[in-house]
Formats: sequence, C-alpha cells, structure tokens
Amino acid sequence: MTDRERIRSKSLAELIADLPRLLIELFKAEVAHLRAEFAEKAKHAGVGIGLFAVAAFLLFFALGVLIAAAVLGIAVALPAWLAALIVFVALLLIAGVLALVGVRSFKRMNGVAPKQTIDSIKEDADAVKGMGKYDN
Repeated sequence: MTDRERIRSKSLAELIADLPRLLIELFKAEVAHLRAEFAEKAKHAGVGIGLFAVAAFLLFFALGVLIAAAVLGIAVALPAWLAALIVFVALLLIAGVLALVGVRSFKRMNGVAPKQTIDSIKEDADAVKGMGKYDN
C-alpha cells in the first residue's frame, strides 16, 4: 500500500490528529529553509565586506604613497617622484577593481529579505486554506 493509499484510508479523526504533527514538521522545514537562505546571503555579504576592507586598506597606503610622491616631487627631480606616482596609480587601480568586485558580490545577494522562504510560507498558507498549488 502506497503512502497516498494509506492517507486516503485514514479516518477524519486520524487525519485531524495528525494535523499538529504535520504543522510542526512544516514549521521546522520552513525554519531550516530560512537558515539556509540567510547563510547563502551572509556568504555573499561577507565576501563583499572583505573586499571593501581590502580596498580601504590599499587606499590608505595609496594616500601615503601620494604624499610621498608630492614630497619627492618637490625635493628631488623627476625619477623618484615619477616612480612614487606610478606606485600610487597602481594601488589606486587595484583598489578600484576590488571595490567593483565587492559591489558585484553585494548585488548578487539580491536584498536582505528571505524571498524564497516568504514565497514558500505563502504557498503553505494557501495550501492550508485550500487554495493554490498543493498535493491532492
């Protein structure tokens, strides 16, 4: 006898008695789904935050190099100043690339709200009401 046949052969009292257990199982499944969705979003946010931190760190040193370039440009002729300016531009480019990758990571997060879990809960509520998609 399959599960469907067993369910169909149960009496109304047995089905009503199973309802609290089924609702608890449904709630636990939705909480597990919520946790999984938040873990995925946290991973993308963590990568973005880490890359922004590295970009800020490099910008801090880029500012120091720019100051050194200004000092060397005034104190010495072209070669030392030009070398410091080249290092500054390279650090600036690296920080810009890291910042763009961090922005892309945040965009992949697609908002903070757990949209999949909310949609799943709405479907479950519709099924309990007897509306929408559910197993017959």
